[in-house]
Formats: sequence, structure tokens, C-alpha cells
Amino acid sequence: MLQKLRRNNEKGFTLIELMIVIAIIGILAAIAIPNFLSYRTKGQNSAALSNAKNFYNSALAYFSDTESTATAVTAAQAIVVGAAGVPGFTPDANVTVAGTSIIDDNGAITSTLTFSHTASTMVYTLNNDGSTSH
Repeated sequence: MLQKLRRNNEKGFTLIELMIVIAIIGILAAIAIPNFLSYRTKGQNSAALSNAKNFYNSALAYFSDTESTATAVTAAQAIVVGAAGVPGFTPDANVTVAGTSIIDDNGAITSTLTFSHTASTMVYTLNNDGSTSH
């Protein structure tokens, strides 16, 4: 059958063969693209979540080292503390940190800090015990 379509030993692909290959590539792309987008979103959310946990640990370490009493720390102050070379916090470039955090004499954190990735809609709030909620 293909020999009749190709006429006299002409080389190359028939239109039907090319259409089948394009259809297969289209089906594979339709499956792969949504999976890729969901993995990317999960990664962005994980970045915001890890920044929240890193802030909590860094704040505890900083106030333990300085033997400070009840102190309020804003996200901007925490970044400066990290840049000064003492245990501190520097968020990822694409993670937005907003709010303040207060550490009392017992080391408990009262937090209104929120962490979110610039490309994601998920917002994580740092709780008093270091856990996060969204």
C-alpha cells in the first residue's frame, strides 16, 4: 500500500505518517504540561514554607545568643540581623515576608508573620510554636 503512495521509490514520509507523529507529540504535551505546572507550584509553596521555618529557628538562635528579653522583630530587621553575620534570616528572592514577630522571655514567638511566594497564591502564617498554617 505504501509503495503505491510513494510512486517509483521516492524517499520521504507520507502526509499520514507525519500527521500521526504530530498527534502523538500533541497527546504527550497535553499530559506533561499540567504535571509540570503542578510540580512548579508545589516547589514555590515549599520555598515559602521553608522560609517560615528558617525564620523561626533563626529568631530563636539570635535571641538566645543575645540573651534578649521580649523583643519585636520585623522581617526587615531579621534580614539585617542575618546580613550582619550573626544567626539570622535572609528570605529567598521570590518569597515575600510581611508582619512582625515577638519573642518573650520564655522563647515563645507571637507571630503575625506571613510568608508567600510571589508566583503562588498560598500564604503561610508562622504560629507561636514554630508550626505554620495556611
